[in-house]
Amino acid sequence: MRLLSGAVLRATMRHRCRYFSVAQNNWNARKGLVLGVYESEEEDDSLHLTESAAGVNRVLSGKLTELLKISGPGLKKGKSRIFYGLHEDFPCIAVVGLGRNSLGVCGTEYWDTCKENIRAAIAGGCRVLQNHVLTHIEVDGCNDSQSAAEGAVLGLFTYDDLKTKKKTRVTTQLHGSGCVSGWEKGVLYGEGQNLALFADTITNRLAPYADHVTVHKRSQEWIEEQQMGAFLSVSKGSEEPPVFLELHYNGCPDNAQCPLLLVGKGITFDSGGISLKPPSGMDAMRADMGGAATVCSAIVTAAALNLPINIIGLAPLCENMPSGKANKPGDVVTAKNGKTIQVDNTDAEGRLILADALCYAHSFNPRAIVNAATLTGAMDVALGSAATGVFTNSDWLWEQLHKASVVTGDRVWRMPLFQHYTRQVTDCQLADLNNVGKYSRSGGACTAAAFLREFVTAPHWAHLDIAGVMTNKDEVPYLKKGMSGRPTRTLVEFAAGLANQA
Repeated sequence: MRLLSGAVLRATMRHRCRYFSVAQNNWNARKGLVLGVYESEEEDDSLHLTESAAGVNRVLSGKLTELLKISGPGLKKGKSRIFYGLHEDFPCIAVVGLGRNSLGVCGTEYWDTCKENIRAAIAGGCRVLQNHVLTHIEVDGCNDSQSAAEGAVLGLFTYDDLKTKKKTRVTTQLHGSGCVSGWEKGVLYGEGQNLALFADTITNRLAPYADHVTVHKRSQEWIEEQQMGAFLSVSKGSEEPPVFLELHYNGCPDNAQCPLLLVGKGITFDSGGISLKPPSGMDAMRADMGGAATVCSAIVTAAALNLPINIIGLAPLCENMPSGKANKPGDVVTAKNGKTIQVDNTDAEGRLILADALCYAHSFNPRAIVNAATLTGAMDVALGSAATGVFTNSDWLWEQLHKASVVTGDRVWRMPLFQHYTRQVTDCQLADLNNVGKYSRSGGACTAAAFLREFVTAPHWAHLDIAGVMTNKDEVPYLKKGMSGRPTRTLVEFAAGLANQA
């Protein structure tokens, strides 16, 4: 970001003094504007204004382009400049670099580069204006209102409910005559990713859609009736009883079939159980319910978008805590489908609760089952935060997920589901399966997926290991640091794609 230099200020004052006086009088309005400019396709510093930016420039009699030229070299992708007092309605205007307009889907990055550039640039511009204590920002749609809205909503999100000092709350709206429906869709996608909802909270958020969504909070007694022995074995170490959350979104009431069933791992806190985790980084284990959070958020967003599809979401929720009642290494438990599991590592608990949830999922006879889980540290080692690892038995399902991820920029990458890994979890001394591979850490993400496959008979199933993408440090520029909510937008886009195929 570059601030306006003294020379530029003097030049502006000579030509348009009235803008400063008007802006000072309206400063209490706390309104800002984010505009985009594209880089030249040639090797020079010339800039090309978006439609909205060109409109503002006309109102200012060309002053915007004049200031951009004299305030420094061409505005590069992701960079921004702030101009003060140019417009009577907007005391601050942030102009952001969008990169080249000709960029599209990149065959090596597996995303739409133009969309990603818009998200990052708009997020950066909104944050700059938020730091100026502005309370309302109008945003240039940049010829892609959905991506602009996603960047604004995700970039401005802050969780500070437990802090005494709060960030300035900012409202946003589309500037000019861009695609309003695209903007509204982008807002819902962004808000969906920002959600972290469970039990009573999710019931409240789904209240406006009560005609199309039902929420069942299944008790421990129900879980016992379902003979979910693997799930119950994890929960017994905690004083908090387990809950099995079941959501039914009926977006296509004339069709009783369930095309999509989502399952999310919901370990609300993971200490590792008896196989206790080291204290360093244990605070991040409050995010071990990231799979359940993304599944629930995706259904909330699908309901808000009124997608014409039926979706069922399942989220087994419990803590994994050490106690005299907790699983011990060497214990054998029985899953819902009757298979026995030798628990050699109590810190590999997520796959146990997912096993029972996947068995239950088949009772709805869905077209596709997709589960999401912060399942293995091995996935973080393999892919880092670049992409969600996808293990699937279906080429068709992989293509649908991959197509959705290219649109959202929240990428997925296909991982191997070989029999090579299956043999490592089925070669077990005491039971049908071991909850860890026989060669310990080797291929840990792959053996975890192979374990889950033993509880799947559906022809279209995918396991999303989101351990690497559950947090953001600075890798994704339009997300704040902390829990990321990924890959919620990709799940929503995937569901929308299935709805369009129906």
